[in-house]
Amino acid sequence: MARERAGLTVTLCRDPRSFARLRPEWDDLQRRCATATPFQSHAWLDSWWLSYGTDGRLRVVLVRRDGELIAAAPLMLVHRPMPLLVPLGGGISDYGDILIDDDHIGCALATLERGLKRAARHAVIDLREVRPGAAAERLYDSWSGAKRRLTDSVCLELPAAPMDELVKRLPANRAQRVRAKLRKIDSLKIEDFPVTEQEVPDAIGHLLRLHELQWRGRGVTVEHLRPRFAEHLVRATRRMVREGNAALTEYRQDGEVVAASVTLLSANLSGGYLYGAHPALREQRVDVATMLLRHDADLAAHTGRRVVSLLRGKEPYKNHWRPTAVANQRLLLAPSALEPVLRLQAARAGLRERAAGAVISRFPAAPEWRARLNDWRAAAHSR
Repeated sequence: MARERAGLTVTLCRDPRSFARLRPEWDDLQRRCATATPFQSHAWLDSWWLSYGTDGRLRVVLVRRDGELIAAAPLMLVHRPMPLLVPLGGGISDYGDILIDDDHIGCALATLERGLKRAARHAVIDLREVRPGAAAERLYDSWSGAKRRLTDSVCLELPAAPMDELVKRLPANRAQRVRAKLRKIDSLKIEDFPVTEQEVPDAIGHLLRLHELQWRGRGVTVEHLRPRFAEHLVRATRRMVREGNAALTEYRQDGEVVAASVTLLSANLSGGYLYGAHPALREQRVDVATMLLRHDADLAAHTGRRVVSLLRGKEPYKNHWRPTAVANQRLLLAPSALEPVLRLQAARAGLRERAAGAVISRFPAAPEWRARLNDWRAAAHSR
C-alpha cells in the first residue's frame, strides 16, 4: 500500500524480515519521538514478534517524507472474536504506542491516519496501555472517524531523583525506616554490578530462576516461566544493553548472586521491568524493593531521565513512596463505516472490566484463588 502527497508516502509492512531490516531508521525515529517508551524500541518489538507473532498477521504502517521515516504504527491482526489491529508487544509490555517524529507531527498524523484507515478497512484499531501524552493520544485527538476512549491499567511514577531526594519526600518516621533499611543492605555488603552484553544470556537465566523461587507458592505469573518469554527477554535485553536502552544488574553478597533486575530505558523514562530475588534475602529482612529502587532512581537521575516508572500495578509497597498514579488509556479507532463494530468492542471491554470488578467485590478471596491457580499451572509447567 502506498500513497504520495507532497513527498509523503504511507506503506504497510507485512513481512517480518522487512520489519527486521527497519532497525536503523526505526531507532532514529524513536529518538525523535520524545514520548516514546522502551516498549516502542525496535529491539523490544522485533524480539517480541519472533517469540509471540503469528504468521500472516503483521501490520506495520509506515509514513515517510522524502524517504525518511517520520511515523510508524506497529500493529498485528487478531480475531477476539472480531477483527482487531492491536499493538505489537502484547500483555508483557506495560505501554503501547505509535511513533511520530516531533518535527513532522502535523503531516505525519494526517498521512498515518489515511494509512491506518486503509489497513483497518475491516478491523477496529484497539490501542492498549497508552500513556497520557503519548503519540497515540495525538492520533486519537485528530482522528476523523469513529473513536472511543476507555481507561486501562494504572502505572505509578516518581520523579527521577537520587534516592536521598526520594526519601525526603516521605513523612519523617517512614523516611527514618527507609534509611535504616538502606543501612542494613549496606551492612550486609550487598553490591550491585552491571551485566555486559556478552553476559546477558546467563544473567537472564539466573534472574528467571530467582524470580520463580521468589514467587513460588505466591502466585507466579506463568508466562514468565515459559521458554518463549526467556528467549524474548534475552534477545531484547542483549540488544538494548548494547544500545544503552536497558540495564541488567546483578546484586551479589559474598560473591553470590542473590538478586537480579532488568531496567528498561527511553529518552525520558526509566522502568524496573522484572526482577528475581533469592528467598534468603527475606530471611535476612532485606527490603528488596527499596534496594532495587535505589539503583533505578540513581540510574535515572544520573542519566538525565525525568521519570522513574514503577510500571503497572498498585502494589502496597509502591504506594509507600508517594508516587503519582497515572492511568493508561485504551483508544479505539475505526473508519466511520465501522462505528457499530467499534461500539460493540467498547461495550465488550467495559463489560469485562465491570465483571472483573464485580468478582473481586463479591468474592474478596478471588485474587488468592487466582494466585493458587497460577501456582498449580507453574508446578504443572515445571514438571
